Amino acid sequence: MPRPTTDVQAFEAHATDADLDDLRARLAAARLPEAETIHRAGPDPRRWDQGVPLADLVDLVSYWRTGYNWRSFEERLNRIGQFRTTIDGLGIHFLHRRSARADATPLILTHGWPGSVAEFIDVVDELADPKDADAPAFHVVVPSLPGFGYSDKPATTGWGTEKIAAAWVELMGRLGYRTFLAHGGDWGGNITTVLGGRFPKHVLGIHTTFAEGPPGLSTEGLTNLERRWTEETHDFWHHRAAYAKQQATRPQTIGYSLVDSPVGLLAWILDKFAEWSDTEDSPFETISRDRVLDDVTLYWLTRTGASSARIYYESHNSLDPELRVDVPAAITVYPRDIEKYPRPWAQERYRRIVRWGSPERGGHFPSLEVPEYFVKDLQEGLAAVLAAGH
Repeated sequence: MPRPTTDVQAFEAHATDADLDDLRARLAAARLPEAETIHRAGPDPRRWDQGVPLADLVDLVSYWRTGYNWRSFEERLNRIGQFRTTIDGLGIHFLHRRSARADATPLILTHGWPGSVAEFIDVVDELADPKDADAPAFHVVVPSLPGFGYSDKPATTGWGTEKIAAAWVELMGRLGYRTFLAHGGDWGGNITTVLGGRFPKHVLGIHTTFAEGPPGLSTEGLTNLERRWTEETHDFWHHRAAYAKQQATRPQTIGYSLVDSPVGLLAWILDKFAEWSDTEDSPFETISRDRVLDDVTLYWLTRTGASSARIYYESHNSLDPELRVDVPAAITVYPRDIEKYPRPWAQERYRRIVRWGSPERGGHFPSLEVPEYFVKDLQEGLAAVLAAGH
C-alpha cells in the first residue's frame, strides 16, 4: 500500500562513485574555446566583459577535477537534516534544522537561480542556535525549488511562483508550523512576497533582499542615490539579462548544454556569481571556490540545468502588479545587487515596512559573500517583524 502523501521522509544525499568519475572524465576531456579578445591584467572587472575569462575557467576546472571534495558537502547537508515530501504530486526536498531554543520561531528560507540550498548551509546553524543568547532563534526550513537540486522536476507547466508559495504553506503545515516567518532573495524574494501577500493568516512577516515595487512608478521625489538605483536596474534588464530572456523563452534549448557539459554549466553559472557579487575582479574575493562548486556540482549531479531554467518560463515578469503585502516586512538592499528598488517604490507594495537595511557591502549572494552580516541583518530584521505584531 502506498504511503500517504502527507508523509515527510528522511533523505540523504549520496552521489555514486560512477557519477563522480564520469564528471572528472568529462572535465578532463572538455573542449574549450580560444581566449576572449579583451586582454586586461587583473584585478579589473572589465576582464569579464565578454563573459568568463578562459584562464579563470581553466584554473577552476582543474580544481574541480583534482581538488574539490563533493563528499564534504554531502556530509554537511546530511548533518543539517534532509527530508522529502510530496505536494501536488511533486516531490519536494528540504533541509530542516530545529532549534534547541523553546522560544524559536519557524522560518522558511527560499533560494533563487543560480542558487540552491547550498546558499544557506553556512548560516543555518547560527540562525537555529545563535551564539548570542539575546538574538532570536529559528526552526529553519530550506526547500529546494521545484526542478532544483533533489526536488522533483515538474513534468507539466504550472509550477510558477504562486503555486510554489502555496506549496510552502503546505510544507510548513506538515512540519507543524501553522504560522511562520519567510525570507528570500532572487526568485526566493518573489516567492516570499507572494507568501506575505497571499497567505497572511500563516505568514507572521517577511524579510527580503528583493523588494520589487509595482510597475509604472514615477522617479519624482527620489533621492539621487535612489535614482541611480533605478537607472542601474533599468540598465541590467536592458543590457545584461540575456540569460533570463533565454531561460524565459527557450529553457529547453540551453538545457541540453547545461545537462550535457559540466564546463558549459560551470561557465553559465560562474558568470552570474562574478557579475552579481560585490567584488572588483573575481567572485572568489568573497566566495570560496568550494562554495561555488558545491552549487554547480549539485546542479550537475541532479541534472537540473534545464528544469531549473524553466522557472523563468513559468514566472518571468509574473508578479501580480496588484499584489500588496500587509504583514510586517523587513527589507535589505545590498549595494551590488542586480536589482535595487527605492523605498518609496517598495512602500507601494509592502505596506508595513518595519526595517530598511542598507549595508555597505554585499551583492546578490549575501549569505555566501558576507554570511556574518547576513545572519545579523536577518536576525534584526525578523526581530523587528515579530515586535511589530501580525
